[in-house]
Amino acid sequence: MYSFTNDYSEGAHPKIIEALLKTNYEQCEGYGLDKYCLEATNILKKLVDNNDIDVHYLVGGTQTNAVFISSSLKQYQAVIAVDSGHINVHETGAIEATGHKVLTRPHLNGKLTVNMIKSIIDEHIDEHMVQPKMVYISQTTEYGSVYTLNELKDIYHFCKANNLYLFVDGARLGSALALENTPTLKDLVNYSDAFYIGGTKMGALFGECLVIINDQLKTDFRYNIKQRGAMLAKGRLLGVQFKELFSNNLYIEIGKHENLMADILRAGLKDFDMYVDSPSNQVFPILPKKLIEKLKQDYSFIVMDQIDDNHNCIRLVTSWATQRKEVEEFIKEINQFIND
Repeated sequence: MYSFTNDYSEGAHPKIIEALLKTNYEQCEGYGLDKYCLEATNILKKLVDNNDIDVHYLVGGTQTNAVFISSSLKQYQAVIAVDSGHINVHETGAIEATGHKVLTRPHLNGKLTVNMIKSIIDEHIDEHMVQPKMVYISQTTEYGSVYTLNELKDIYHFCKANNLYLFVDGARLGSALALENTPTLKDLVNYSDAFYIGGTKMGALFGECLVIINDQLKTDFRYNIKQRGAMLAKGRLLGVQFKELFSNNLYIEIGKHENLMADILRAGLKDFDMYVDSPSNQVFPILPKKLIEKLKQDYSFIVMDQIDDNHNCIRLVTSWATQRKEVEEFIKEINQFIND
């Protein structure tokens, strides 16, 4: 059974395992104050050409979203997202549990638009309702689509004009960075208030790198990390991993590999419609139910929405560890079904 279920089924990229083993017996300061976290941060600052960013290393995506959003908003403020947004669907109400409502609109190819944001603002007119204060988007989105630089700029400028923060969830950011004509890390620094660079879904054992740009959101942030139980005592484990990811273009190379494997899947599925237009490492073909049942005998994947009585949408995800031979074998089964 080979899995296309997600991009974190395997352990970690060999270079990361090697770096962890190499540094295993070193004694380091705790709680993210070690030399490896510092070195990773300095590499990142050079990559984005900005020494004023604050960088924090946390363990997981839900943790990062909950800690950052809850620490940035006042008790009566809310965050805006699409209905498919991770904070709305896949985090067990973590944001609401901190006292902050998630306000949504139906997604457009996985994405949020300025008009959606405006419609929510226009509905929340006084103190009898929560106050929208933050906009949350993902790069890539839950449906594998990506925001262009112009789309990011439009949302950011609208947020600035309407006194809103813009926060970008980058759980799968490497997949987007590896594509052409998408915002770079430097663009994200210039056109967001904060974003995070995903590690868990991008070849690390675990970990996310939160980058805070807006000075208003930086003050005492480590207190929030600690209070939320998110400060890892062995913070060096995060620093070692992100130093490796940020060095020698490894993060982008991982994104390129997983996108290439997804491109092979897309090419092999050309005879079928796609649920959304995704250029990244998530593929959403609409397949006959009979074919899906056949594929389930040898492969693991997520069955998404029912399209009609005979067809479902499935999700296929590639990762740093996806093997080309497994992708080609999957396509062979597709072709065999078509030819039978």
